[in-house]
Amino acid sequence: MLRVLAVDDEAPALGELLYLLRADPRVRTAEGAGDATEALRRIGRAVEAGPDGDEGIDVVFLDIHMPGLGGLDLARLLAGFARPPLIVFVTAHEGFAVQAFDLEAVDYVLKPVRRERLAEAVRRAHDLVHAHVPAQPLPEQIPVELGGVTRFVPVDDIAYVEAHGDYARLHTDQGSHLVRIPLSVLEERWADRGFVRIHRSHLVALGRIDELRLDGGATSVRVGDAVLAVSRRHARQLRDLLMRRARG
Repeated sequence: MLRVLAVDDEAPALGELLYLLRADPRVRTAEGAGDATEALRRIGRAVEAGPDGDEGIDVVFLDIHMPGLGGLDLARLLAGFARPPLIVFVTAHEGFAVQAFDLEAVDYVLKPVRRERLAEAVRRAHDLVHAHVPAQPLPEQIPVELGGVTRFVPVDDIAYVEAHGDYARLHTDQGSHLVRIPLSVLEERWADRGFVRIHRSHLVALGRIDELRLDGGATSVRVGDAVLAVSRRHARQLRDLLMRRARG
């Protein structure tokens, strides 16, 4: 069962969160902290006691906006620990999902907290902490926001990405999602995952390219139902990558 620390500077919100957490049968203990500094001291004691000690903490449910040290700041500090607890952000603000993604948060729950949504976050944390088989690398996910709901889209589901100024549109087999991340950032972040730049406006998953088309001096690729232009500066590199991939 999970050992939980909930952190929120608003006493009513903290009380409600602790009530819901303690009612979940997967939670062994749930303690509260009124600010990030108090939480950091509590986590420090847990680290000193060791992972199997009575004061151990498996997961921190963390507010973002707090006086002084904020939730994102605390999460960055915890990332430097040898064995940091898992992080679930619980916040009234939708605009920090990308930062949560960068900090490898387990989940991102919006206030007001719904019992069933919190239960899903607890389940995710529980599965990670108490897996009884060798852990497989989790698929990288990117948070997308739609109508007040944050959905986590696996990067492996993305066929190509289209630039929209400081935004990018992610195209999957199920539809598309707009995220506030420049295409250049995703190009750098996903280079090791097989994404290649084919045009100033498009980033494509190499494994999702169905056809390479040459028409006179123009080059394009077919990705599912979409046909995307390949700029001259990227055409030779793309052909070489596709040939190497075909040869295995």
